[in-house]
Amino acid sequence: MTIWRQADKVLLPIEKSEPDCWINITQPNNYEISCLINEYGLEADILNDILDIDEQARVEKDGDKIFFIVRIPVFQEDRETPYFTVPLGIIFFKDMIMTICLQESDILRDMLAGRIRHFALDNRKTFLLTVFNRVSFYFLRYLKEINRRSAQTEKELQRAVRNTELIQLLILEKSLVFFTTSLKSNEFLIEKIQKPNLLRLSEEEADLIDEVVTENRQAIEMANIYSNILSGMMDAFASVISNNLNVVMKQLTSISLILMLPTLIASIYGMNVVLPFQDHPFAFAGTLAVSGALAIISIIIFRRKRFF
Repeated sequence: MTIWRQADKVLLPIEKSEPDCWINITQPNNYEISCLINEYGLEADILNDILDIDEQARVEKDGDKIFFIVRIPVFQEDRETPYFTVPLGIIFFKDMIMTICLQESDILRDMLAGRIRHFALDNRKTFLLTVFNRVSFYFLRYLKEINRRSAQTEKELQRAVRNTELIQLLILEKSLVFFTTSLKSNEFLIEKIQKPNLLRLSEEEADLIDEVVTENRQAIEMANIYSNILSGMMDAFASVISNNLNVVMKQLTSISLILMLPTLIASIYGMNVVLPFQDHPFAFAGTLAVSGALAIISIIIFRRKRFF
């Protein structure tokens, strides 16, 4: 739990909460959850919803508090599914703002580091719209990274006979499903925020939320397009992997057949019985010549049949 105040558009850490401050909680433990309930009067049910990784985006009003739950994108390389989404809780108190999240996120990290200028802690609506804008930005950014990764995997798949690359595409498709679901959930939340009786946005704030709506829809379209491309690519390359395996098996079968004839002759002349030309001085050379000739003839036949 960290507490911040804004001075000359710069965020500074403070020890105790004060008017127009921002309380940010990440991965809260039991003590911090108890503190939120006892000191700040938050309902346990609301905290459970915010900390539920499957909770959908929504808005709820309770007295002088307004609760927003937004789905935000997160990237963790060490996870089985590196791109996923988690809920971010934004709570408007009468005189301060609180954010609660299960994971460290680049969105809040950028805001705390001062990489985003156009927001003020004394204007809660601007703060909320800034978060939405940054959420859309990172959705678009991660979608481009997913597309780049799928293009790299596509190149590897063209010569693959294993399932490793196909599983990588399956993981990326799973991430796209997470993104699409979360983006649509956020879209419903934005529509509720646009209603005049909830936040009473000014003309400038209405223009800002229109930009958020546009970027969110763009992210939804990109996620749908990439998901369709990836799904079609997986079907196509499943056939490619099967075909590559068939080609390898055909080549191995051709090599086995080519080597079978010389092996047969060598096996016959390796028997401990009386054989034709066994006393001839060039018997060994003749056997090798016949074996080589049969192998060459087999290669020519397979070439004409386009076996390899």
